[in-house]
Amino acid sequence: MSPVSLNRYRFRSTWHVCASPAAVYEVLSDIANYPLWWREVRSATKIDDESGVLHCRSFLPFDLVVQVRHSIANQQAGLLRAQLTGDLEGFASWEIIGRDGGTDLVFDQEVVVNKALLRRLVLIAKPFFRGNHDLMMRGGLKGLKQALADRAASES
Repeated sequence: MSPVSLNRYRFRSTWHVCASPAAVYEVLSDIANYPLWWREVRSATKIDDESGVLHCRSFLPFDLVVQVRHSIANQQAGLLRAQLTGDLEGFASWEIIGRDGGTDLVFDQEVVVNKALLRRLVLIAKPFFRGNHDLMMRGGLKGLKQALADRAASES
């Protein structure tokens, strides 16, 4: 197995939230505000309207620093896609689908890990990295639900 394939990850998560697709899109498209609702996104620095730098950390004791640049931002189609560079290289995308009085979200991510420490540990730690990602996604769903509920309460 080549080093690239060992360090390649594909993730898919499906979430459902009780909010309109427009409200969900607004929250997800604002990269700079991810730390306000997603605790594992420790900080975000806005570069311009389409990009930023995220510092992420879940359960395991390492940070990932990733530059995120929107490559697709189409609210009408319910699609957000970003190119990732830095400790992770690849893409992450959200598909936002109105359903059952709320919104389904499909998160897809395909990346190669560039961070040297993680590349060295891949043979023994890959299952832990996947578990770490799962914990991060659970935190994201919880935070997004709270952010959307807070937003709805402030609008009523």
